[in-house]
Amino acid sequence: MFLLVDLDGVVYRGARPVPGVAGVLAARAAAGDDVVYVTNNSMWYRADYVTRLASMGAPVSPDRIFSSARATALYLAEQSPKPACVLVVGGAGLVHELRDVGIEVMLSADAAERWSANGRNAAAATRGVDTVVVGLDLEFTYARLAVAAEAVRAGARFVATNRDPIYPLEHGLMPGAGAVVAAIVAACEVEPVSIGKPGPLLLEVAAHALGRLVTEAVMIGDSLITDIPAAIAVGARSVLMLTGITTEAQLAALPDAERPTAVAADAAGLAAALDRLAGSGS
Repeated sequence: MFLLVDLDGVVYRGARPVPGVAGVLAARAAAGDDVVYVTNNSMWYRADYVTRLASMGAPVSPDRIFSSARATALYLAEQSPKPACVLVVGGAGLVHELRDVGIEVMLSADAAERWSANGRNAAAATRGVDTVVVGLDLEFTYARLAVAAEAVRAGARFVATNRDPIYPLEHGLMPGAGAVVAAIVAACEVEPVSIGKPGPLLLEVAAHALGRLVTEAVMIGDSLITDIPAAIAVGARSVLMLTGITTEAQLAALPDAERPTAVAADAAGLAAALDRLAGSGS
C-alpha cells in the first residue's frame, strides 16, 4: 500500500511518540508498503524530521518527508515560468526547501530592513520579486507584512504553505501560518494558492514526486478539518486516528460523505485497519 501519514497527533504528540505507531509503520514498510509523511508544518527542514522519526523507530528517509514547505518548493519548481525570486515570509526550513530546488530567495527580514531604511518604500525593498511564499513566521512584523502585501499587489504570485489558524504546542495553542497569511490577505485583498491540507495539493505533490497515483493512497491522520477532507478531495482512502485532536463525539456527528474509511483508537487499531484495507484493495 501507499501510506500518507500525518505526524503530530499520529506518530507523536509534541515531543512524545504515540505508543506503538512507529512500530506499526515499520512493520508495514518491511512488508513492502510505501510509508510517506505529509505535514502542514512549514517551519522545519526534512533532515529535522528524519532525525526525530528515526529516533522513534519509524521508517524514514529524506525523500519520504513532504512538509508543506517541501511541497511548496516542488510545486513552484514545476510552474511555468519558474519563479525568478521568491520573497519568503516563514522559517528556515521553508527557505532551505526552496533553495534546494534552485529557487532564489529574498528573506522578508532583509526586505523589511530595506523598507525601514528607505522611507518605507515597499516596492523598492522587494524589487525583482515575482512570488511571495508565506508560512509560519515566529518573528512576523508590520514591516514584513508591508513588503509582502506590496509585492502581491504589484502582481507577484501568492502562495501559502498552509492556512492552519493555530499551531498546537504541548503547553497550549499559538497562532499558525494561517494567521500570518490572513494578515497579508487583508492587506492586499488577494487570496493565495494554498498547498497544505485540507486542499489536495500537498498529497498530489507527494504522490507525483514518488511516481504514484494519489488515488492509491491511504491517508492516516487525526484531523477531521485537514487530513480526512484532503483524502476525500483526492479520492484516497483514509484512517482516522483518535490519538490526536479528534474526539469520538466529533466523529459521530459527521455526515456519511465526510467520514473516513476506517477509524483507529490506538496503534493496535491502526494495524488492524491497515490489514483490512490491504486485504480489500479498495
